[in-house]
Amino acid sequence: MGAAEGDTVELDRVLLVANGDKVTVGAPTIGMAKVIATSKGDGKAKKIIVFKNKSKVRYRKKTGHRQLYTRLSINEIITPEAIEGEPKSNVPRRKKEVIQSGT
Repeated sequence: MGAAEGDTVELDRVLLVANGDKVTVGAPTIGMAKVIATSKGDGKAKKIIVFKNKSKVRYRKKTGHRQLYTRLSINEIITPEAIEGEPKSNVPRRKKEVIQSGT
């Protein structure tokens, strides 16, 4: 599955960081922000029953599903302001194309 128990995991796709009244929202992600976490092991969620039924044709199907997950404990959140001397955004910008008419 994900990570073994006790492993350190680094998540680099951070969508939102909130520190008191200051909230930073990414577009789509916050550049240079990271979350450092420790794995607490894998597990399974509660079983969800899926029941399909078509009346008048005697069709019934019952299946179940258990979603797998990895439990994480957050150790540290690194924001772009904490990194000195590096650019705050790693989102590449598209160049605007100039279309000239053939006159």
